Amino acid sequence: MIRARTLQDLFRRYRRPGDLVFALICVAFAAFIVWSLPTEAKLPSRGSLFAKPAFYVHVAAWCMLVFALLHLTSTLLSEALAGRWAEVWLWVRSIEFAGWFMAYVIAAPYLGYLFATVVFTVSLSLRLGFRDKKSILAAVGFAVFVVLVFKTFLQVKVPGGQLYEYFPDALRAFMLTHF
Repeated sequence: MIRARTLQDLFRRYRRPGDLVFALICVAFAAFIVWSLPTEAKLPSRGSLFAKPAFYVHVAAWCMLVFALLHLTSTLLSEALAGRWAEVWLWVRSIEFAGWFMAYVIAAPYLGYLFATVVFTVSLSLRLGFRDKKSILAAVGFAVFVVLVFKTFLQVKVPGGQLYEYFPDALRAFMLTHF
């Protein structure tokens, strides 16, 4: 068994370059959740404390804050590593894909599930550098497959697109049912 002689020994660990920024984000997020508890998860005054669902929300939020602070403490006590901002920039660049997904979610009610999915998969394929004919056809095939599975086989209720209103009646009914 290894005994820690100092606080630094207790919190010594392998660190990654973006650890400090990650720890600060975790502490800020946990502090925001704890700050929101009085309005979002009120504890009623009557009844057993452990029978109240909000009690467990409070416990989880406070534990999250404590562990985020411990992570920040261990990060501050570890030696600094070069490359922090390169790591953070990698995280920021990956947020782009959340933006792509949000654009897809926003476009689906206008274009319809099929057309939005095809546009999304083809656009994302092009963005990732897959520009040959085979890759584009694979993206279209994948989009059609996903739509057929979700809409036709699983019968997930997805609202029809406003674009479908311009189709002839028979085609519009088919598209609303299957695509």
